Amino acid sequence: MLKALIFDVDGTLAETEPVHRAAFNAAFAEAGLAWSWDEALYGDLLQVTGGRERLLHYLAHHRPAEAARLAPRVPEIYAAKTRAYVSLLASDRLAPRPGVLRLIAEARAAGLRLAVATTSHPDNVAALLDRLLPEGGFDVVAAGDAVAEKKPSPAVYALALDGLGVAADEAVAFEDSLNGIRAARSAGLSVVATPSRALPDDDLGEAQAVISDLGEPDAPHRLIAGAPWPGGHVSLSALRDWHARQAAACPAVGMA
Repeated sequence: MLKALIFDVDGTLAETEPVHRAAFNAAFAEAGLAWSWDEALYGDLLQVTGGRERLLHYLAHHRPAEAARLAPRVPEIYAAKTRAYVSLLASDRLAPRPGVLRLIAEARAAGLRLAVATTSHPDNVAALLDRLLPEGGFDVVAAGDAVAEKKPSPAVYALALDGLGVAADEAVAFEDSLNGIRAARSAGLSVVATPSRALPDDDLGEAQAVISDLGEPDAPHRLIAGAPWPGGHVSLSALRDWHARQAAACPAVGMA
């Protein structure tokens, strides 16, 4: 029985990565660093999960001559980036991805439990959720450094499942990246993937369903991989049927 939905945040609930990139660049300027991450570079850096880890990777691989000197400043720079993101989010006209709020409302009305599982900083997550769902809606927020190992480790999904009090075969994960899909699948979850604009080249084929977005009754999504969804959108009733089919096809899901 489907009892819970678990969402990744950045790129899944909303296309937030342009705001994150702008926040990093603002933090660099505040720190007196003549760095600027363009879209192409940031797209490559997104293969590293976690903002702090992304910054350390950039130092090691793109600024090796400065790495030893600047590594101690990473916490300061990352804190400035988080402040900048929260500030930018307050003024940005960021919209949820299609179908997200509808499906969350359907799940909440039916008594399902809801969680997020993300590597993003808790302040970033709180700011986005306040923007998208000011009335609240998530029972569990597993975020940032709540676990030591970031995606593709399943640790953050295991934490979310524990907080929800459900087994992996009683939940579905929603992701937008290969690292996220691998994390969710390793935790034993079935996965619906909706590719984000920030990761256009990620291969999401390890998810059991890949669609352009969750869709709306009057704005159907584009099917990329997997079985078609009735009406071209992910309704709770269709999701329940899909989840049951996944369980029947792979009874071991949820036992990992």
